Amino acid sequence: MFYPLNVKDFLDRAETVYPDRVGVTDEPTQPAPSLGAVSYRSLAGMARSQAAWLDGLDVPVGGRVAIVSHNAGRMLASFFGVSGWGRILVPINFRLGAEEIGYIVAHCGADVLLVDPELRGLLDSVPAKHTVVLGDDAMFTGGGQPRPWAADEGATCTLNYTSGTTARPKGVQLTHRANWLNATVFALHAGVTDRDVYLHTLPMFHANGWGMPYAMTGLGVHQVVLRKVDGAEILRRVRDHGVTVMCAAPAVLNAVLEALDSWEGEIPGRDRVRVILAGAPPPTRTIERIRADLGWEFIQIYGLTETAPLLTINRLRSEWDDLPAEEQARLLGRAGAPALGVRIAVSESGEVLSQTNHNLDAYWENPDATAEAQADDWFHTGDGGAFEDGYLSITDRKKDVIISGGENVSSIEVEDVLNSFPAVREVAVIGIPDEKWGELVTALIVTDGSPVTAEDVIAFCRTRLAGYKTPKRVEFVDELPRTATGKLQKFKLREPYWKGQSRQVN
Repeated sequence: MFYPLNVKDFLDRAETVYPDRVGVTDEPTQPAPSLGAVSYRSLAGMARSQAAWLDGLDVPVGGRVAIVSHNAGRMLASFFGVSGWGRILVPINFRLGAEEIGYIVAHCGADVLLVDPELRGLLDSVPAKHTVVLGDDAMFTGGGQPRPWAADEGATCTLNYTSGTTARPKGVQLTHRANWLNATVFALHAGVTDRDVYLHTLPMFHANGWGMPYAMTGLGVHQVVLRKVDGAEILRRVRDHGVTVMCAAPAVLNAVLEALDSWEGEIPGRDRVRVILAGAPPPTRTIERIRADLGWEFIQIYGLTETAPLLTINRLRSEWDDLPAEEQARLLGRAGAPALGVRIAVSESGEVLSQTNHNLDAYWENPDATAEAQADDWFHTGDGGAFEDGYLSITDRKKDVIISGGENVSSIEVEDVLNSFPAVREVAVIGIPDEKWGELVTALIVTDGSPVTAEDVIAFCRTRLAGYKTPKRVEFVDELPRTATGKLQKFKLREPYWKGQSRQVN
């Protein structure tokens, strides 16, 4: 017998097993009325009401429902109310400008646009057949039974747009099967149980919150919604709600570490919280501080929106228990070992490839990009890496490899060293054209205000890096350009140096 996987399975289980448990504690301070504490029975009712509401608008199976929202209980419900009855949820980054959001809404052909009250101005600038401000409607309270959907696990469940660091964003089609398997495998490796309390520090729009809205719901986990990232507020939520697990980019944990300077009293969550990081290989120093200063378990994953996202996971192994803390941190700094059901390989050119049942189905209306990304039955990540002893290490984006004096230089390796320099707050390492070296290793640094010179930085690096990897040029800048999801836009940093060059390599 065969029963198709449907993301609504997670909500159905929560309603069946944990109907009266508080499933979601909504953000208390937000423009829309807070939902407060919501039981899983009520969350399931909200999802059914939303699906019936979409029936009333004649949104067909396969119709796209775009949502632009900060983390919120209503957004969490939409992962089920939209996709669970056959429509496609399109979570859009709320930090994007109106023109970028308008492009995505038009490109996917959204039937409905749902927006956060703080962004109601989008209703005037982004056209859609139906536009609604979350919190101003009865979509979650109208009741009624939605039309049944004969679930198809191969149907597109969500359409997640990439951040577009070098070109127009692409729509990543993730099926019900892909999202279901990603959430289940992720929860298995993270050791999630119904005794956990999950804090939504990660934006839900970002790769569907890495699948956590599904996984945590299916396992009956109490989910605490955080609308906006603030280091001290994260510590308060950990203390007040007994948080045990969260997902975050390195910048979020840096904010928490900075908040420790003014935190009074016992550090909450010590020896209880596990934090799952992804987005960029964090500096070894950051890993050490998370483990020592916060007392939280550090877990790292690697993946992309196109892989739903889980590809690898790195947790402390029993074999490492007796190693020095610094060596443990170094080992944890790798991207990790393949998750269950994931195959990893590295091409002859050094590109990381993956095979998994939760890779993307296709890029929306972009067959050429789909064929390129899925060539030879492997997903091509665009990242450079090494796969040794069962563990993947990300060395660079392929386009970020610096070739200086004929030697390949990993910008990530150089950045890791520079991040351990006390005066460095942020750093980006790029290659710029040079007649002698071909490409000159160049460090662009945001300091913490401490007096420091380029000579100081270079001397520091010489004691820790091979000569050809040591920056030959150091510049101090006020800020580094990033995408709305926090990705460093190195192509913008390179532009002034490579202007007029016929190629972007030298």
